[in-house]
Amino acid sequence: MDTGIDIIGFGGGCHWCTEAVFQTLRGVERVEQGFIKSEPPHDTWSEAVRVSFYPEEIPLSVLVAIHLRTHSSQSDHSFRGKYRSAVYVINKSQGTDIKVILKEEQKEFDNPLVTHVLRLKEFKSSPDVFKDYYKTDPQRPFCKAYIDPKLTRIRREFTSYVS
Repeated sequence: MDTGIDIIGFGGGCHWCTEAVFQTLRGVERVEQGFIKSEPPHDTWSEAVRVSFYPEEIPLSVLVAIHLRTHSSQSDHSFRGKYRSAVYVINKSQGTDIKVILKEEQKEFDNPLVTHVLRLKEFKSSPDVFKDYYKTDPQRPFCKAYIDPKLTRIRREFTSYVS
């Protein structure tokens, strides 16, 4: 049995939300909130998280399914520069796997997914004051309005993966 940790990046919405989503999952070892950039034309910093996880506990396909359902993965809105809908991969093999997963997931959505598969070229961490945003005060109005509904959905649809 492989006991290694894999790393993947996710971007789509506010990194406070994305951080909280992945922090609730069994098999996720670490969630680093910050900014990711890829290669041109996606070489500007975009809010994202870098997730370290145990694939034998939570498959990559489940992480991607959760990601697609907790941000506007079908909307190519005007804030996509700052909130790029993407899965950031660390190698070509992972990229191939993600493309297969996205193709399969597309069957579950009415509209085309706008989520890119991009190379994780650089990551920079958020300032400490913003890390663990939900964990430090889940009663904040932002948490109640935006993060709680996402966590409720995860608890309902992905029960066996919630820690």
